Amino acid sequence: MAKKPGTPFTGASPAKIDLIGTISASLMTIGAPYTVAWAKYFCPQAVSLVGGVIFGLSLIAASFGTALWHFQVTQGLLLGIGTCLSFVVPVTVAPSWFANHRGLAMGIILSGTGIGGLVWAPALQACVDGIGFRNSLRLTGALSFALISTASGAMAWEPSTKARIETENSARARRIDSLLRVPLVDFRIAKTKRFFAQALGAMFQSAAYYIPVFFFASYARSLGYSDTAGANFVAISNACNAIGKIAIGYVADRAGRLNALFLTTLLSAVFTIGFWLPSTCGKESADSKGLFIAFTILYGTFSSAYVSLFPISLVELFGVQNFASVNGVLYMMRGIATMIGTPVGGAFIRGTGNTSQPQDFFGMSLLVSCLLFAATAAVLWVRLEVFIGANGFSGGKWRQ
Repeated sequence: MAKKPGTPFTGASPAKIDLIGTISASLMTIGAPYTVAWAKYFCPQAVSLVGGVIFGLSLIAASFGTALWHFQVTQGLLLGIGTCLSFVVPVTVAPSWFANHRGLAMGIILSGTGIGGLVWAPALQACVDGIGFRNSLRLTGALSFALISTASGAMAWEPSTKARIETENSARARRIDSLLRVPLVDFRIAKTKRFFAQALGAMFQSAAYYIPVFFFASYARSLGYSDTAGANFVAISNACNAIGKIAIGYVADRAGRLNALFLTTLLSAVFTIGFWLPSTCGKESADSKGLFIAFTILYGTFSSAYVSLFPISLVELFGVQNFASVNGVLYMMRGIATMIGTPVGGAFIRGTGNTSQPQDFFGMSLLVSCLLFAATAAVLWVRLEVFIGANGFSGGKWRQ
């Protein structure tokens, strides 16, 4: 649409258009501390339901947009708020329900993001081609509201967690103004090395993670693929995303959740520098395409596993009783990192949206590689902190 006259996106660069998704993805986790606090104050079902309402309305409102900034407000700001309320609730309430099979359970739950993307990417392309983008937004807004509202009924605290939350609520005054205060992590936890290392890893990984996802289609076009093929690349990545989360979650329960977190972060960095970066330097189109296909499959499989392993790693590191507050704050940090990392990555594209070449994405692929290796180093630091223990070497178990 950026190439066509008379559209809200005419002449806009990929970076400006992808800012819509960047805002949405960032706010999805930036507001996590508030979502967790409200889920405790009210109930998870109500918070998730409100998220579904905002989610649906944001897409319907976007269908009436006539300028790029209209979509940044609706599909960016409002959709991000709706996604936050409906996404953070399940990833916060679910881990406490499982113990021995927590990795597999969260892999199955969060594989929904991959399965959803597998279905939505080609379906949305077909809808846009068939009924236009405005009617597609209205259709998906109504359908999303119905799906999220239905799923909200399953959101509930695990009984012992619910009892602890009710005790906390009864011990403090339930004032409306307290809903606008950011819930902070216990200072004794926040000052530990493992919290600092985990925060660094979360921010580096999040800053890198969405850059390839948002620019898959743009890079595919630079290789000579059509818009439909670009959507298919997103679908392939999401299919691998779903498979990887389930398979790696299963392995994590046996080999150790922190071990799996380190290995998947390392592999996602290796595959980025080993496949995507060389594809931007290839002189032969066939070679670049082959490398990019391999990157799409491998990155989708291993980088996405971080998303499902991240919350369960927090339970391992800080305990179930501290999980909700730590999860909210670290998800907020991930959102801030996404808000910074993705636009910076877009600024590294040297060409324009209409004439981009694979070489124009070299700086972006190098940036993602560096960020993922930095995230790997931080996760390794976390792993060593756990192995050594708070009081020096304690012969801790590697199978954790």
